[in-house]
Amino acid sequence: MNNVAFPVARLHDGTLRQLQQLEQRLREETGEEIVLVAYQRETIDQEEAKR
Repeated sequence: MNNVAFPVARLHDGTLRQLQQLEQRLREETGEEIVLVAYQRETIDQEEAKR
């Protein structure tokens, strides 16, 4: 049986800057403290996870 895990994504510097710019735009538009989090989908085999 397989499960899905969502570890934090490792982003390239340029991609991280884009994400931060989007956070800033959303803060300005909404007046709220917006934080975006990037996760990476991984499929985990239950048998491997037990080892």
